[in-house]
Amino acid sequence: MGSTIALYYWPTPNGHKATIALEEMALAYEIIPVHIGRGDQYNPVFEKVSPNRRLPAIVDPDGPGGQPISVFESAAVLQYLGRKTGKFYPAEERARVRVEEWCYWQMSALGPMAAQRNHFRKFAPTVVVDQR
Repeated sequence: MGSTIALYYWPTPNGHKATIALEEMALAYEIIPVHIGRGDQYNPVFEKVSPNRRLPAIVDPDGPGGQPISVFESAAVLQYLGRKTGKFYPAEERARVRVEEWCYWQMSALGPMAAQRNHFRKFAPTVVVDQR
């Protein structure tokens, strides 16, 4: 586990999840910025790493069988890193199911709802229409 993982990143909540995991798991990583405001996610080089063009994504040069592997989507990245290191992702099936339930809940419920709230409060505030 001595190889440096390439983290394709932009400072978003999902990007922060990946950096926190990499730090807590004491894995060496290099940040490769993907500026989503400029459309860097549409670069064909990045698309090979993340076919859906979303962040974060990683390339682990020391993947299964010693071969490089790319992983995209924050939950998949977290699970992969947890299995790789044995940290924060139990091997015992019942315990692993509990971790996955909360991970999927956060990814499908809490995370998107918080993002929508942020979007509408910050970028699309409610417009009051005069109905006279």
